Amino acid sequence: MTDSAGPELDVVVLAYGDEPYLDAALTAVAASAGVRPRIVLVDNGTTRDDLDELCARTGATLLRPGRNLGFTGGVNRGLAEGAAPYVALVNSDAIVAPDALARLVAVAAEPEVGIASGDIRLADDPSTMNSAGNPVHVLGLSWAGGLGDPATLHAEPRDVASGSGAGLVLRREVWERLRGFPEEFFAYQEDLELSWRTWQSGLRVRYVPGAVVVHHYAFGRHPAKMYLLERNRLLFVLTTYAGRTLALLALPLLAFEVAMLLVATLQGWGRQKLRGWTWILRHTRWVRARRRWVQSTRTVTDRDLAPLWVTRFDPAVLPLPAGAGILQGALAAYWRAVRRLL
Repeated sequence: MTDSAGPELDVVVLAYGDEPYLDAALTAVAASAGVRPRIVLVDNGTTRDDLDELCARTGATLLRPGRNLGFTGGVNRGLAEGAAPYVALVNSDAIVAPDALARLVAVAAEPEVGIASGDIRLADDPSTMNSAGNPVHVLGLSWAGGLGDPATLHAEPRDVASGSGAGLVLRREVWERLRGFPEEFFAYQEDLELSWRTWQSGLRVRYVPGAVVVHHYAFGRHPAKMYLLERNRLLFVLTTYAGRTLALLALPLLAFEVAMLLVATLQGWGRQKLRGWTWILRHTRWVRARRRWVQSTRTVTDRDLAPLWVTRFDPAVLPLPAGAGILQGALAAYWRAVRRLL
């Protein structure tokens, strides 16, 4: 089902719930040209009863941990099973083009590159972008970059702040050096965290046009998801930002927390926002230990990484209340004034 030539590649796919696109996702990976994919399917709690048959048909190895390990734990567990020189993440609702993984491997093989991120398209209209690499806001938010844009606007390779976990490739030695995902994140913001630590380690995150991955994307907002998104945003900031950066951003970060609590309360997930704060307070030992390790392993300063941060949200992705434009302008002006102190 695959070419006999080409580098070996461990590809992890997670299964949870009914997974209507899983067959197509695994079949597409198995049929990839120019690489030799070894698929590991991690059953994180799917309701399907045909995984053994599906794996036999696509050549995938099935792991059944017996509980939901989350995205972070599931990926870590799946990639620990292999030893191929390259590793890939592919969502269970994402369909890779025949040459997508080979294109990503070719870029990931470049010594200065840490993560090669795919050309992620919307399944409803594959001429339209889902993600061309994800921006990172200075306050720790991230979103699908280029969402809704014509793909023709993103036809050139470029460095991006964060890759998309829907389809990306790393060298295994990079993955292992970075120690994979922090499993405490469980889900959401883990691709952002890994990407930022890649930059901190002196490697680049590269968007690869033409490495097309068609994604059945739907961004739902529900309390459990918003809890993880907001909690993990704070964990990302608290563990990866340098001390001086945190000091310079303390006032905007505190103001944003108050604003987010207000928004969360109005939208019905205020308890989840508070729950995120509570989790962090109860796990301060882990947060401190994680921060010490991350800061001890970095080789690139926040001053050098500052051009990767943005100060304005994309209103197409993150709807903002009236008057938010003034606040964004104030934050941008403040950041321009203080970033020289990094």
